[in-house]
Amino acid sequence: MNSEDIQQRVTAIGLTPKTHENGMVYRNVGRSGLKASALGVGCFAFGGYTTQEFVQQVVDQALELGINYFDTANSYGIGRSEASLGQALKGGKRQQVLIASKFGNRMGDGPNDEGASRMAIINACEASLRRLNTDYIDLYQLHWPDHSTPIEETLRALDDLVKSGKVRYIGASNMFAWELCESYFCAKELGLSHFISAQDHYNLLYRDIEKRFEPFCVKYGIGMTHYFPLASGMLSGIHKRGAIVAGTRQDKNPNTEAWQSDRNWFVVEKLQAFALERGWTLAQMSLAWLLSRPATFTVIAGADKPQHLLDNVKALSIQFTSDDLLEIDRITLVDEDRCVAPPYRKLRPEKVHEFDCMQRAKSGAPSLAAH
Repeated sequence: MNSEDIQQRVTAIGLTPKTHENGMVYRNVGRSGLKASALGVGCFAFGGYTTQEFVQQVVDQALELGINYFDTANSYGIGRSEASLGQALKGGKRQQVLIASKFGNRMGDGPNDEGASRMAIINACEASLRRLNTDYIDLYQLHWPDHSTPIEETLRALDDLVKSGKVRYIGASNMFAWELCESYFCAKELGLSHFISAQDHYNLLYRDIEKRFEPFCVKYGIGMTHYFPLASGMLSGIHKRGAIVAGTRQDKNPNTEAWQSDRNWFVVEKLQAFALERGWTLAQMSLAWLLSRPATFTVIAGADKPQHLLDNVKALSIQFTSDDLLEIDRITLVDEDRCVAPPYRKLRPEKVHEFDCMQRAKSGAPSLAAH
């Protein structure tokens, strides 16, 4: 922090709040008191896909923009992402950020080198702390559910880490709604720390999470953050059907083809036209839309160049009208909801996650079914 800037903001009751030209805002993580920047930095690329010089540039640019949320995992580059982030935060920068790391994926060949058992969690945490060069992790997240370990054991181990000061808060990732529900009420019953956040796949092309998961998070105050917010480049606005831009990450990624269904391109092309009509880029609109969702506290966007961050923060200036959101729904909610029995498509439209049914429900159309 700039000492001259601090001196100018000193008052009898502490510092006056610092404002950021880009309009960076901070949101509580669920119902906790922890505050995170509305945009975060996904650190997957720090795990060997860029140089330490670029990592430093990204971290410094993020701090200048007011971004404080850095999401990594022990398995990103098998420790390299955490080590690179820790290196970039030297020199007093650690106190300015929230480090959100994850555990659970396999890190070695031993039987306890993966999962969410007490041994696996404590070993993973200690190793992450060493790599990150820090005494504590702000948000420690279970990367994937471990169905071979009772959730009580996982929660007790995490609660011990919180009580020891090595972890401040805990979160989950990639859980089904029933698993998050089970963990929440188990923690409540046992008087343990509970997950304050949930990180999951969510973007304008994949909205199924709104059916069951998002409503649970809203009701019980669990903050949501999302990976693949740009659908692995599909929503970047850079690529076109049958023409992935050479030299980009998507050009070199063997998984790129898996995203490119006709259905996805159909939606992307309509979204692109919609965004351009309003003077937005598709990427910025996609990030802004996620930030409009009721449980979202931050959106994680990968960045291996400082320019990516400068582009991303422009999403904060986008303000949707109700008509904008209605049209985005019309464009993206194009799939049949096969979770609901056919007779209830008209009888209980509020249960159906499709555009026409959702609009009927929002208009106040009464349910016609007895059950």
